[in-house]
Amino acid sequence: MLDYNELAELLFPNIKKPEYYEELYPERNIKSGAKVTRLAPSPTGFIHIGNLYGAFVDERLARQSDGVFFLRIEDTDEKRYVDGAVDAIISSLAFFGIDFDEGPKDGAYGPYYQSERTDIYQSFAKRMIALGQAYPCFLTEDEIAGIRKEQEKGKETPGIYGKWAVNRDISFEQAKTNISSGIPYVIRLKSKGGSGQIHVEDGIRGLLSMPENDQDIVILKTNGVPTYHFAHVVDDHLMRTTHVVRGEEWLSSLPVHVELFNMLGFTLPVFCHTAQLLKLDAEGNRRKLSKREDPELSLEYYMRKGYHPKALREYLLTILNSNFEEWRDKNPDGDIFGFPFSVEKMSSSGALFDLNKLNDICKDVLLKIPADSLRKFIINWSKTFKPEVTSLLENDEVYIEKILDIGRSGNNPRKDLIYAEQIFECVNYFFDEYFTVTDEIPQNVTGSDANAILSAYLETYDHGDDQAKWFEKIRALSAALGYAARPKDFKNDPDKYKGHVGDVSTVIRIALMGRSQSPDIWEIQQILGERRTRQRIEMSLK
Repeated sequence: MLDYNELAELLFPNIKKPEYYEELYPERNIKSGAKVTRLAPSPTGFIHIGNLYGAFVDERLARQSDGVFFLRIEDTDEKRYVDGAVDAIISSLAFFGIDFDEGPKDGAYGPYYQSERTDIYQSFAKRMIALGQAYPCFLTEDEIAGIRKEQEKGKETPGIYGKWAVNRDISFEQAKTNISSGIPYVIRLKSKGGSGQIHVEDGIRGLLSMPENDQDIVILKTNGVPTYHFAHVVDDHLMRTTHVVRGEEWLSSLPVHVELFNMLGFTLPVFCHTAQLLKLDAEGNRRKLSKREDPELSLEYYMRKGYHPKALREYLLTILNSNFEEWRDKNPDGDIFGFPFSVEKMSSSGALFDLNKLNDICKDVLLKIPADSLRKFIINWSKTFKPEVTSLLENDEVYIEKILDIGRSGNNPRKDLIYAEQIFECVNYFFDEYFTVTDEIPQNVTGSDANAILSAYLETYDHGDDQAKWFEKIRALSAALGYAARPKDFKNDPDKYKGHVGDVSTVIRIALMGRSQSPDIWEIQQILGERRTRQRIEMSLK
């Protein structure tokens, strides 16, 4: 009979026992019901909206329960590791207001890089071998390929299990000989599974039932580094994770993880498998967001555009919890962190990501952000993504805040500000360096009439006029030049007039802003000041 303890000592002769780590990482001293969650990305260099989506769930669960939210870096796959990726993860999430209580450098339950925890994994693997729950497998890649071909030919489930697991009961002597000969090996789980079912209560999806695992999956690779399956189980146990939030693509791995938790004698955390983020294609069909086809999948897209963190968080809650919008209607000015987030209210059938809806929500959210806060946000954005305009934005605080506040008060406030890049494009005509005429004068106005309008406007312009007096002058000027003082007069008798007052004001608007559409001209002039206003009108005279 195989002496499992002897085999375990052969494979891992000098290593601490699991009890050492159990004592090193005790149960957390937190109140009853507090949740411990983690974000555990791989440092591949691509941070996507799904990471933020999941992180927000983790963060809400922990914060609302006075629990702990930590960051763990799953960097055991050296081939996928990208330099600088960890800093990118942290800075990207921080940009959107996601911070951590622990990790990846600080915290009592570290190290938080899996590559620095190899001894821990090997300790638990050694115990599994000693208990006959795992074994060294010396199958070569060619042998495994041959097994796959044989399984395909017989239309059998692919993998190493049952009769295909030829090293399951390898003798100690043979294992020792193989190791002495330098034959590479992995450590495999000795699965107890067969034709039974597992039953798991998912935090989002309710009771899940699926076939139990029967595969002798690899838990340690030939270099002694763990696979994701094994590392995740050991880490979530020792870090005392209570809730594991992850995408539905991991559902197929649940039987493996359940078996590992059970064989190791660990308490199963609450698994919360989130729905995939989907979008509507041109034909109106739902499809998964694609890295190749959808730039909005990347978090960098939102950072580069300058989406405000408050707006993106607000939008994510609308797709995370079905009752958020109802709560928002009842609490129009409430802080989103006052919303009672719940995994039970999350969709399990696919979350539709709608960029147009996000932009609409941005308009509402930005309207509530004071101009001074909005100015600071845009300046911080510009320092990274449009540094050439930073000095303009920092030069005159009062001037910038007046620009950002145009039309944002009253019963029908302006709602056209979406994100930093778009905001600058909306208001860049206030800066002489960016002022350019992009629109044509109305068809009802000839070139000579445009000159006459602008000349007459300069003659009557008084920067001290209030809005009512200013507009009366525009009406008088229109009538004097053959344009209807009221649009309805032109509509009722178009042959009597060259055009109407709207055409006249548009000529002035284009001269001042370079555009045919803009907020109120009088208010814009008050911000531009008399000198710049007159200067731009004069520049437009031909």
